[in-house]
Amino acid sequence: MRAAILATCTLNQWAMDFTGNFQRILESIKQAKGKEAGYRTGPELEVTGYSCGDHFYESDTFLHSWEVVAELLKHEECQNIIIDVGMPVMHKNVAYNCRVIILNKKILLIRPKKKLCDNGIYHETRWFTGWTKHQTVEEFYLPKIVQDISNQRTTLIGDAVIRTEDTCIGFEICEELWNPESSNIYHFYDGVEIMVNSSGGFHEIGKTKIAMDVIKTATAKCGGVYLFSNLRGCDGERMFFHGTSHVTCNGKIISIGKQFSLKDVEVVTAAVDLDDVTTYRKHIRRSTSMTDSHPVIEANFAITTQNFSILATPHCSELNCYKEGEEIALGPACWLWDYLRRSGLNGLFLSLDGDVDSSSNAVIAYSMCNLVFQSIAEGDAIVLSDLRKIVNDTQYMPESPKDICKALFVTCHMESGSCSSKMCEKSEKLAKEINSNHLKIPLYCIINTFIMILSFIIGVKLDKKTSSSDEKSALNELKEQVKLTIAYLIAKLFLSSKGKFGSLLVLGSGNADKFMSGNFVKYGSSYGDISLTGGIRESDLENFLRFSITHFKLNSLKIILNMPCVEIPEKTIFCKSLCTLKEVELFSSLRKEGCGPYSAFFQIAGKRGEKIDLDEIFERVKNFFSLYSDHHHKLFAIPPCFHFGSYASVNANYDQRQILYSTQWTWQFQAIENEIKNLKHRNRNDLCV
Repeated sequence: MRAAILATCTLNQWAMDFTGNFQRILESIKQAKGKEAGYRTGPELEVTGYSCGDHFYESDTFLHSWEVVAELLKHEECQNIIIDVGMPVMHKNVAYNCRVIILNKKILLIRPKKKLCDNGIYHETRWFTGWTKHQTVEEFYLPKIVQDISNQRTTLIGDAVIRTEDTCIGFEICEELWNPESSNIYHFYDGVEIMVNSSGGFHEIGKTKIAMDVIKTATAKCGGVYLFSNLRGCDGERMFFHGTSHVTCNGKIISIGKQFSLKDVEVVTAAVDLDDVTTYRKHIRRSTSMTDSHPVIEANFAITTQNFSILATPHCSELNCYKEGEEIALGPACWLWDYLRRSGLNGLFLSLDGDVDSSSNAVIAYSMCNLVFQSIAEGDAIVLSDLRKIVNDTQYMPESPKDICKALFVTCHMESGSCSSKMCEKSEKLAKEINSNHLKIPLYCIINTFIMILSFIIGVKLDKKTSSSDEKSALNELKEQVKLTIAYLIAKLFLSSKGKFGSLLVLGSGNADKFMSGNFVKYGSSYGDISLTGGIRESDLENFLRFSITHFKLNSLKIILNMPCVEIPEKTIFCKSLCTLKEVELFSSLRKEGCGPYSAFFQIAGKRGEKIDLDEIFERVKNFFSLYSDHHHKLFAIPPCFHFGSYASVNANYDQRQILYSTQWTWQFQAIENEIKNLKHRNRNDLCV
């Protein structure tokens, strides 16, 4: 028997926080050694944090990364275990995303990433170059601070494997797993028994199970052990890294970490019998001539143990697949906690309007309070310490999630129109159920003051009944923008009014359909410091609220879902041309998928079947793209939105289209008209025949 304990780590790193990142890496190594692991791996770019962006252009980033490695090399906790850490490395004046493999004050190998990710919100080729020399290594000259500790002048960099006294270990980094030419195939055929993947995978609804299935399939086909490590949390960007580090063997998950958690460090270990890999592969028809051999780095070290009793540890069950409502409740809540505790602010503010968007934000904030309370109840001292810093009370100990909500969360309904009394009632009921500090402000008093000033200065008296359409639109925009001004005033002054210090983080509302269509007021109440719901469709939010009625026992949501009464601006984009929510979602999705007017027209016509009115579809396409281009500039004024998935991502990191458009789309619309004429002419000829 070759019994081994392997450790894969989930870390909640923070971009450019070298001190905190080092401490979390070191803590994970301590925990791995405490569980008698012979090998420890961590997530992608764990030394710097993944979301450093253009900091990867700075030489300081590379210098400080090597300083962290130097500290790890000489630390007593980092001996007698193979340590695999992720960081950027400069080789021959080219930047690579690398794994650095350490053993007993020596650097065994620097393994650069071969396949970089550039889809969606990933832009790795902006900062890094992929290693293209398959199964090739080169000499790498180590920095002086490392030479002084390791007594090595050089090490090797490239596509190699490490052979210990008892097994062979190969590497792939994140995107290489998803590529059609996955590295694990070549490694498994070359006799590698343990594959290690360090990843920076972010949360999208349903994505985690897909990743698990890909890994299970890879090891089921070839046999072998697969260590998958992933980041967790918000490291300074819109994404939430979903953790779920795990160990798979011969097509089965044998150990797995949590997907949604507030833990900064989670070490997942698995006891494996490497002879099971040998036995499994005996039944697989394969030829060693199918691939060339990798360069081999010899390591005078054994990761196996003679303590065979470790194999008696029961294996875990399969991945807990969350329902969509649970993912919406948990992912943004974890992201919000990281954003709040790292922002240096002291709570949350939300303009609670009684609609689906703002109510969803309130429920997610309440979900965060539940997660914080649960973590504290489980003995997480870091979460308790962070909470006490936020509320400026070193002795604070919450008694319930609602207690935390009272300490952190301020909601406010701003009455402004005919529907306000009903919306106010709905807002008040929800605020009472989650126990937020709820305020009510008669916005119309402030609006009237503005109207008087405008009348005096430019002679325009805004009146909803008698004003022109432009004046009515200006009045509606004024209401929304005044709400934002008041929101930031309250966020700045609420705590001081209670004799406390600090400011609040302002949550914006809105959803992906509103943002994509431009159906919102620029710098209005949809704006804020961050938006928890700006990256998800409204229909999904409605389903989330239905889920929350049962899950969080919030009966007030029934009223919000069943009694809609939302004040709609006079110039609502879709009130006449696109009447249904499904149509809004359809056009938004098509635009996101890369459809211009011409291809969108045929996509919709094709889905409608034979009974279609081409002129009606064309009219809707014209309306959408004219209005989309007219309001597209608003996208550059929305707050950072939690990333739910590519279908509804509206942030500028994902959508690289220009700011200004011609709203006429003359050439594109003419091309559609020509096709409609041809189709009608062809149909008439067919009838004649």
